[in-house]
Amino acid sequence: MNPLENTVDALVDLSAFATLFDEQAAAGGDRPGAAPRRLGMPLPELVPSAEGALSDHNDPAFWLEGDVFRYTHLPGPDLLARLQPLTNWLDARLAHRADSYSKVAHARIQARTHAKDRAGRPFEGVNFASQDYLSLASHPAVVEAACNAARELGVHSAGSAVLMGLTESTVRLEQELASWLGYAHSTVFPTGWGAGYGTIKTLVRPTDHVVIDMLAHACLQEGAQAATPHVHPFAHLSSKGLESRVARVRRDHPEAGILVVTESLFSMDSDTPDLRHAVDVCRAYGATLMVDCAHDLGCMGPDGRGHLSAQGVLGEVDIVMGSFSKTFAANGGFAASNHPALQLALRTSCGPQTFTNAMSPIQAEVVLKALSIVRSPEGASRRARLMRNIDHLRASLSARGFETLGAPSPIIPTMLGECGLSRLVCSSALDGGALVNLVEFPAVSRNTSRLRVQVMADHTQDDLDEFVGILSQARTAAAARLALLKAPPEAIGR
Repeated sequence: MNPLENTVDALVDLSAFATLFDEQAAAGGDRPGAAPRRLGMPLPELVPSAEGALSDHNDPAFWLEGDVFRYTHLPGPDLLARLQPLTNWLDARLAHRADSYSKVAHARIQARTHAKDRAGRPFEGVNFASQDYLSLASHPAVVEAACNAARELGVHSAGSAVLMGLTESTVRLEQELASWLGYAHSTVFPTGWGAGYGTIKTLVRPTDHVVIDMLAHACLQEGAQAATPHVHPFAHLSSKGLESRVARVRRDHPEAGILVVTESLFSMDSDTPDLRHAVDVCRAYGATLMVDCAHDLGCMGPDGRGHLSAQGVLGEVDIVMGSFSKTFAANGGFAASNHPALQLALRTSCGPQTFTNAMSPIQAEVVLKALSIVRSPEGASRRARLMRNIDHLRASLSARGFETLGAPSPIIPTMLGECGLSRLVCSSALDGGALVNLVEFPAVSRNTSRLRVQVMADHTQDDLDEFVGILSQARTAAAARLALLKAPPEAIGR
């Protein structure tokens, strides 16, 4: 039995969730190779954010260790001042090229791109850091759709969806998306986050209960926490954990509403739940099932409808929600259902829909064009090419001794383990010309840091092979640098 199942009942709030999440980790590892480090650009001198605040910025124990959770939960009465240690820590990481976040693109998002880091240092290379799975963000037809929408419909919806913010494009998108998924209705949101958070917040009342996979996306976790104090996380992908929690809630609260929340493809581990079992459990206990399909919809499966289609549960899942920010080359999200009441409820009583500006006509037309490509023979061809790239890259990484998690998908979680080594690997990879995202605690549990390698249909085999070569060299360079940083001064002087 997974030991996590013995303690998951203790989860009652976000801090408890974070603690348990931390304890779930399996041991991470790394196997250095033998290639020399590629030298990067000189480091700029760090400018302290406050006088004397960064006296320890050269100490590896400061910038190689620590995590965001630590620095965002510091006490103190001054709400702004207590954020200063976070800035100091991130600035120190940046100065030592150990902060891979907040990169700024200076070209189209493509298989190869140009960008700058937070300090303004430029870099370029093969791009495995963008979630443009079918390579539609720069597709000529998609770009033309955006241009036409701007010329014909303007650039702004100029209002909430409940007022005058809806456009003909938005309504057509809702209809076409619902039809493609096999549902009666869909409602689009200006962001995917808003779709997840807002749908839960609208459905669930304080007396209701949410049973949720403990690794579900933050928008789903925060929506649940905001809606009700009765949140019941269950061990990741545990069918037994899901059923036991739902059965217990229904036994103890026979009149309460129960929302079950999971994903069709988890982005940190590239794994998938038994959705058929989830449907059956919800039917047996009178619960409502909501599945987030942000990462696999459009880019996986023969028909592009991902694991929901592959497992034969489209139309049986009560609510399907997702984001357009992956395959569909736009901001925005949606929620689809067969129940006639959901759409108007989301329009009129959902914060991220009712009290914010509606999706722009440009966004809507971009998604419509992307959807038409996804449903076409070209879409099928792009999905096939994407899967070939995924299989080749996973095999190549494994051949170089890298551990990859989960099943083949556009996300290849590549384990590195300890946070200091992981930060140095990512830094060296950038120096070598490979753009890739680092994921560390609290997004994953401690000592399970990983690269979230994101594959595109337009990556060539040369791109894939170059990336693996750079990453292998980066691992070697990082291991050597880490050993030097941790060595006692007298050892360095010999």
